[in-house]
Amino acid sequence: MKKHQWREKTEEGETRLVTATRHGGKWRLQSRLKSESEWTDFPVIELDDLETLHDVISRKYQRNRVPHSHIKEIEDLIAAAQPPQ
Repeated sequence: MKKHQWREKTEEGETRLVTATRHGGKWRLQSRLKSESEWTDFPVIELDDLETLHDVISRKYQRNRVPHSHIKEIEDLIAAAQPPQ
């Protein structure tokens, strides 16, 4: 299982902790505010989170820490999450 974590600020100025894991070929995303104790699961990963995950994984790929197939999987998820034009 691969785990990727990052932090970001919400519009209200709170810190949001995000964890994305890949296990069995499936991606799972959880997040919580720093002030909360319970994690929230997201059955469908939102486009903004997918783009941030892509950035995180791309940096790890450049350091040879994840395979290119993970980047391709995230790019496919981003393409599927794009609104139709």
